[in-house]
Amino acid sequence: MDEEIKRKVLRKLPYGLYVMTASAAGRIAASTLTWLSQCSFRPPLVMLGIQTGSRMHEAVEAAGSLAVNLLGEGQEKIAETFFRPVPVEGDLLGGLVFTRGPVTGAPLLVDLPAWFEASVTDSVVRGDHTVFVAEIVNAGLRDADAAVLLLGRTPWNYGG
Repeated sequence: MDEEIKRKVLRKLPYGLYVMTASAAGRIAASTLTWLSQCSFRPPLVMLGIQTGSRMHEAVEAAGSLAVNLLGEGQEKIAETFFRPVPVEGDLLGGLVFTRGPVTGAPLLVDLPAWFEASVTDSVVRGDHTVFVAEIVNAGLRDADAAVLLLGRTPWNYGG
């Protein structure tokens, strides 16, 4: 297989950009996420690829739950903020206001158009990422007209 062609093909897969959060043992973790997809209607399930060895992976494993905050078009700076660990100062996460999810306690960023909370049901460890399957347990919509920020419309890539 030609590695360069494989990389180019995999980078053409469409992904949104999201900020995933979790709270375990009083510690909050947050990270930009791209590898996310719904995988069941009933029950409502999503699957997420999270890099093993990351603080986010550790937090999701410990909490058994997470929240996903959907980024809207034009929120590239927010996505970039969460490429690295961010400070938590009162009700600010990386300088952005958050509230606690009513079911999971994971941070919900108030300036993002939509969010959901989910409880982990399964995980598959392969390669350098774990695929977590999680059931949606709560969701909120702040801006029904917002378009989701797509990775392919940014200068970044995560794949290949």
